[in-house]
Amino acid sequence: MLSRPPTLPVRVNVVKRVLSMSRALVPRMPLSAWTDARGQIPCRPAVQRSSALQPAWPPTLLVMPPSLSTEIGRELWWQARQMRCSEQTRILVSKAAGVVVLLTGFMLAARLCFGVQADSPQSPNIFRPESTPADSIFHLALLVLTITGLIFLLVFSLIVYSIVKYRRREGGDHSEPPQVYGSNQVELAWTVIPVLIVLVLFLATARVIHSVQDAPEPPISMRVTAIGHQFWWEFRYPRLGIVTANELHVPVSDPSRPTPTFLTLLSADTDHSFWVPRLAGKTDLIPNRVNDTWIDPRQTGIYLGQCAQYCGVEHAKMLLRVYVDSREQFDQWVQHQEAAAASDSSVEEGRRIFESTGCINCHTIRGTVASGRFGPDLTHLMSRDTIASGIAPNTPANLREWIEDPDSMKEGSLMPAMKLNDGDLDALVAYLGTLR
Repeated sequence: MLSRPPTLPVRVNVVKRVLSMSRALVPRMPLSAWTDARGQIPCRPAVQRSSALQPAWPPTLLVMPPSLSTEIGRELWWQARQMRCSEQTRILVSKAAGVVVLLTGFMLAARLCFGVQADSPQSPNIFRPESTPADSIFHLALLVLTITGLIFLLVFSLIVYSIVKYRRREGGDHSEPPQVYGSNQVELAWTVIPVLIVLVLFLATARVIHSVQDAPEPPISMRVTAIGHQFWWEFRYPRLGIVTANELHVPVSDPSRPTPTFLTLLSADTDHSFWVPRLAGKTDLIPNRVNDTWIDPRQTGIYLGQCAQYCGVEHAKMLLRVYVDSREQFDQWVQHQEAAAASDSSVEEGRRIFESTGCINCHTIRGTVASGRFGPDLTHLMSRDTIASGIAPNTPANLREWIEDPDSMKEGSLMPAMKLNDGDLDALVAYLGTLR
């Protein structure tokens, strides 16, 4: 086969850019004079072969002047350097943007954790504990965050040091550095230190779990049974004979008179999880299993909680409230809850509608024929601040909407729409409004 002369690997567009930028170098020579039919710039072969093997080159073949070859080389080198610099700039900008996003996330998390008022019930903040179990978990979290934060700073500092010290430099030696294999000291260090860190975290966690789960119940304490339903909470006070829903009332635990509240956790259908971040950690409610937890709130107020285990389509709207009352307020609440349902002759029509429809199959009102167990106890419905497991204020308008179409407020709720006409619905809402 006939050998072809080597060609300069420069396409016509590159030459066009060079000539357009360097018109003073070749002012009158057209581009077609430097290219062949293939759109390349040919050069003479470096080694001349015998005439029998020589290709039939056009007699008009030109040799590229050395000056133009030098200019093209410089242009290509400059473009390659610009591309390399732009790539390095892009990488640097992307890394800087990542660091900014990371720091912004940390600042936002810190703002949400530490920037909320301590008495705000709207933010269940684990970093503001008001009970012994939550306080133990808080200190354990600080220990874990401190240790892992130090590890992060150490690793991140080493990475930054390596990037800066061993970065690629212009004109430097790009050969592979000498590889060192085997170091007893290093291998011993990165084996023993992680084992010690894991051991410390394990012992600290085990101590907190033991102190919370195995705490003895003192003689003066409150016992409550919490039952998880889809998608609401039932609270029973076995020593007091009180049943309520979604709003748990407990007495404050003064240091001079500790009164912790011990909760027995049950589930009526599927897995749930009882979690009030400022009072205690998460504890699951599992069907056919009895779990326990306890709280001893040191400050009166309202503490928000949440079902922390996915239990169905309306899991996110399975809220709960813990009302920590003073001893006098709690005694008054107990006395009010022990009373029978109010009776008002002006709402007898609404009571008749309630007792003649499907309401009595699910709800209980003490003193009436209604004794259902599938839904919340309504004996003192209007003494609660919220309805539908805490998703809406307990007002007549919201109560009417809830009865008329539960899915409009809580889609997927197991409560059926009663399909009452406007007159019956108004009468029923008026009757329920007397249950204080």
